[in-house]
Amino acid sequence: MSDLHPQSLATAAASIRSGKVTSRALTEAAIARAKAEQPRINAFIAIEEDAALAAAEAADRWKAEGKPLGPLHGVPLAHKDMYDRKGMVTGCGSKIRAGHVAGSTSTVMQRLEAAGAISIGRLNMSEFAMGPTGHNAHHGRARNPIDPERITGGSSSGSGAAVGAGVVLAALGSDTGGSIRLPAACCGVVGIKPTRGRVSRHGAMPLSFSQDCVGPLAGNVEDAYTILRLISGWDPADPTCERISPPAELVVDLSSIRLGVLGGVFENDLAAVVGDGVSTAMAALAPHVASIGQATPSDLSTVAELANVVAMAEAGTVHFDWMRERHEDYGPQIRMRLSQSLAMPAPIYIRALQMRSLMLAEFLETAFAEADVLIAPVMPFLPPRSADVDIGASPEMNRVVSAMTSFTRPFSYLGLPVVTLPVAVSPEGLPVAIQIIGRPWREAQIASVARVLERELSLKPFVPQSAPLAQSA
Repeated sequence: MSDLHPQSLATAAASIRSGKVTSRALTEAAIARAKAEQPRINAFIAIEEDAALAAAEAADRWKAEGKPLGPLHGVPLAHKDMYDRKGMVTGCGSKIRAGHVAGSTSTVMQRLEAAGAISIGRLNMSEFAMGPTGHNAHHGRARNPIDPERITGGSSSGSGAAVGAGVVLAALGSDTGGSIRLPAACCGVVGIKPTRGRVSRHGAMPLSFSQDCVGPLAGNVEDAYTILRLISGWDPADPTCERISPPAELVVDLSSIRLGVLGGVFENDLAAVVGDGVSTAMAALAPHVASIGQATPSDLSTVAELANVVAMAEAGTVHFDWMRERHEDYGPQIRMRLSQSLAMPAPIYIRALQMRSLMLAEFLETAFAEADVLIAPVMPFLPPRSADVDIGASPEMNRVVSAMTSFTRPFSYLGLPVVTLPVAVSPEGLPVAIQIIGRPWREAQIASVARVLERELSLKPFVPQSAPLAQSA
């Protein structure tokens, strides 16, 4: 790729640092790609050209003055439309918040800005981060850059599309029941859902306070992990953020790691091509790990539903006043789901919370009994066509949501860290992705497994960049 379209965050930052390219030139190229791709993939709610170019010029002046440079100095990114930046709109993919101007900046955006990163715009998302398919009644759905007729996954739909199309090298998403992992899987990129409490949520749109996680999507494991390390760390402004050591460096030696392939509910209704993808990943990792076996977890048949109970009850709390005062300003599907959440009996919600620590302890004891790292599919099927899952507020809604999230919700409920990455290509040219799951706070371990797998499979971007985009300036 050209200097104006680098392959990784490290090469982008190095090009700016060495003077081969300016931040303004790199930012102009990213904006040009965003504008060129927008009619095809609808990844952006807003391309913030003036603010981005002003920030790039400031980055170039900073460098010219010989001041210290952060690890992402002058590198253009874009983020899901749910992270506050002082004086800028944070719309949350909604009509209700479409004109909301933030009075302060979210912690994760502060940390990326301190690293020198620039934002070129707000990325599309499912309304209020509620929707695994990525449909949005107000802004239209983001479209999959591999096949625009397919869904991007949600709710971080624009993040998956923008990274998958090569518009930006990385983007922030959020994950409450699979909202990083599903877009990563559908768009053929890498996503990391950290351990709950690893990353501050201060200044980020709330959905489910006991399950929300902030994390990155990127074109490769190294870039995703770089973003994770930059945004991690204790934050006194977020009482749910834990005082824990930052994620460690990645390693290449996996010789002591035992892998376990999750069975049970993760084999239900599994498409053959998805099962083959898991087998491909295991075969690639076999020479590098201590052992590979079948992991037998405790019964997880109810965990996905418990995760939904918690998420919907807490979402109903967040939206309680708006549902009374601005009911008609929600899209039909979100309005119907929130109406259901408001009817959730309090004892059911409390019981679901009470059961979580017990089920986590049991899962750690059984699934990890003879494994350090677990492997599972992300979805039981390939990315569906948009028309097949665009069910609005129909009676089919709950079935589609459950089918999309049946393999991702359990790890949200349990609060475990997960890396998602593509491992194979289907006959239709669609990505087949897996989840790599670790014990709490073991992000470095699972990301190291992901990086070795990425190397062994020689994984490349699913969407080759056309010459006009690569040469944009």
